[in-house]
Amino acid sequence: MEQDFTELVTRLVFQLAIILVAAKLGGEVCERYLKVPPVLGELVAGIIIGPFALGGLSFLGLESLFEKASKAVEASGGIPVSLELFSLSQIAAVVLLFAAGLETNLKQFLRYAGPASLVAVGGVALPFAFGMGATLLFKPGGLSGDALLYSALFMGAVMSATSVGITARVLSEKHKLDTPEGVTILAAAVIDDVLGILVLTVVVGMATPGEQVSASGVALIGGKALGFWLALVGGGILVSRYISRVVGSFRVSGARVALALAIAFLCAALAESFGLAMIIGAYSIGLALSGTPLARQLEEPITAVYHALVPIFFVVMGMMVDVTAMGGVVFFGTVITALAVVSKVVGCGIPALATGFNRIGAWRIGIGMLPRGEVALIVAGIGLSRGVIETDLFGVSIMMTIATTLIAPIIMVSAFGKGGAGRRGHPSPEGGAVDVAR
Repeated sequence: MEQDFTELVTRLVFQLAIILVAAKLGGEVCERYLKVPPVLGELVAGIIIGPFALGGLSFLGLESLFEKASKAVEASGGIPVSLELFSLSQIAAVVLLFAAGLETNLKQFLRYAGPASLVAVGGVALPFAFGMGATLLFKPGGLSGDALLYSALFMGAVMSATSVGITARVLSEKHKLDTPEGVTILAAAVIDDVLGILVLTVVVGMATPGEQVSASGVALIGGKALGFWLALVGGGILVSRYISRVVGSFRVSGARVALALAIAFLCAALAESFGLAMIIGAYSIGLALSGTPLARQLEEPITAVYHALVPIFFVVMGMMVDVTAMGGVVFFGTVITALAVVSKVVGCGIPALATGFNRIGAWRIGIGMLPRGEVALIVAGIGLSRGVIETDLFGVSIMMTIATTLIAPIIMVSAFGKGGAGRRGHPSPEGGAVDVAR
């Protein structure tokens, strides 16, 4: 037993060394030579070294660098990397969103909560309708009957996902987290997560034999998740000054960053237990603390932790992509990818226009909500592991996910780089709170 544990830890440490080197090499190539966000290099590096590519091969009689994807999927219920590595990537995601919360302007966030709610509704409803409609129309793999219906519902659920991690990274690097567009995107992504939970709950319940889905059950789950989020943000704001004062009173070296991360991890765990994603809990408490002296004191230490851990999240997300799974459904995958782009841009852009943003601002918000990232991959993994969708539709989900994840940062840099106010009749504030990604 001790021998197995030692081998497991040694393997994990070796994998982390490879991941960090690959992440920084990929980021360097993208930033220095391609002039695109380094996060793209980290994602591509993950695809290259992942279990579906070089990481799954054995050389000279040596074991593969990463566990064979098929074994990992079987052991982890749909995730093609080891549970240890995936768990570490989720910790990195918590750090990413906690840092993004610290950097967000709280007053701006509260000011644009209303528009963000409409953006979130549009960003779920239209993609879900497009994903379900396209699956019913094209009948991929010759599906019919209940199998077709459940596949269509699940494709709609995958399409409605939004990954705030990549958008937060790009906004942070461009120092745009506290603009009206930036805070609207992040607030909408949080609400999107609550709506996504409802969609996923209904779809899984319908597709699982013996499960009963009722309106009261869905309302209970949604109310529980939404109520917790509001309580966390509201309660966090009320006690943020006390937290800042208590944490700031410690004089032992490193206490502030350690205690701040402890609070972030606690809120992340509580969010997960109430049906929300961990990253929403981390972002919410970071947001609550953003206006306190503690946020400014955390700038330097959080930056160090951020740059060490966050690349692991994006590389692991890239490692979950199996390019070969897209082979037999390229046409349908292309259609779904195109609809995924259009539905998010239109579904989020039109509500943005209706709530005071101009065309520039609406375009930025639509593109900011575009990446599906790890959220769609996890939803697709649930569908695959429960037998709701087959490997071909899982490949389509991957194709759509990686396309939107790679496209969005490139367009976002251009959209925000042109400058100009995103609100009708209002200048776009450029002030900053804590910059954690400089």
